Amino acid sequence: MTAAQLLIVGLVMAAGLLGVLMPGLPGPLVCWAAVLWWASTLHTAFAWYVLFATAAVLVLAQVVVVLMPARRLRDSGISRRTLFLGGISGILGFFVVPVLGGLLGFVGGIYMQERSRLGTHRAARMSTRVAMRAIGASLLVELFACLLVAGTWLGVTAFG
Repeated sequence: MTAAQLLIVGLVMAAGLLGVLMPGLPGPLVCWAAVLWWASTLHTAFAWYVLFATAAVLVLAQVVVVLMPARRLRDSGISRRTLFLGGISGILGFFVVPVLGGLLGFVGGIYMQERSRLGTHRAARMSTRVAMRAIGASLLVELFACLLVAGTWLGVTAFG
């Protein structure tokens, strides 16, 4: 594999890491695709083992991401409807105020739904904080998995 190809794979991997932080972008899938491209170019058994290991890490992370916030949110009483309305508000906010409006709309939508459900500002604020912590924890799990994939690929490329 040429240095230019390695650089492009590295840039795709960096885009995947940024994709984890940007809502709506498939960061783990982009990281895995970068490793797939690298492994399919090398055609060695070791490269395929690395691809399999990264796929296993990313699948495990997705299982944790799906299960972890659901339990915290369910325990706090936040409904799926609240998250759905927060998502719709985030999409609308993204178009009203590009990029930053997505986050503001999501948080604002959750807050407004919880305010109407719970009745008080304090309770709605606390419920919104629980929701944001649960979602933030899942984001960190996904980011850690992608960093593990990127670090493995970088280590294998540099020292393998």
